[in-house]
Amino acid sequence: MCANVSQLDQEQLIEKLEIFKIHGRDKQGRKVLRIIGKFFPARFLSVDVLKSYLEEKIYPRLGKKPFSVLYIHTGVQRSENFPAISALRSVYDAIPINVKDNIQAVYFLHPGLQARLFLATFGRLLFSGGVYGKLRYVNRIDYLWEHIRRNEVEIPEFVHDHDEDLEYRPMMDYGLESDHPRVYGADAPTTDSPVCMYSMRCLS
Repeated sequence: MCANVSQLDQEQLIEKLEIFKIHGRDKQGRKVLRIIGKFFPARFLSVDVLKSYLEEKIYPRLGKKPFSVLYIHTGVQRSENFPAISALRSVYDAIPINVKDNIQAVYFLHPGLQARLFLATFGRLLFSGGVYGKLRYVNRIDYLWEHIRRNEVEIPEFVHDHDEDLEYRPMMDYGLESDHPRVYGADAPTTDSPVCMYSMRCLS
């Protein structure tokens, strides 16, 4: 993480990018904390500033009632916007006990193979206290609306674009196909093709 960026600049960056935003409700009427992984500036943000920001700006707004977390993993790259394991653990350990206890579910949108393997290996180590057991993988935006009220949570356009791409190239869910953009022409799979039918929906 970069030590050349002032604390004020780091805090303003978090605000500007809207990495953390509380808005909308889940199907049980609970608040939703939306986190956009792609916007997380891992190389420019210190752990201490992040913990301070969450403590001052996010936790108080969650109140003392149960809430859900929506983590959007779409477009996350390890070298750009994925914090180190030690940083993740430090931030998680700093979350107040009452906030952890109030987490009812963590909806993990567009997990991908690498994220699944990472959490299968380190999930219980990083997220103790029962939070790991509240993790719910969501492979498509349509399945998200089974848990969260539609139109109450803003989903960025690039997430919708990736979701549509997955319908044409379902093996991306397992990391078996590159996620670089591709133009489909006459050879695009139809809704009757085996590729579209095998869309990994059973994993949601």
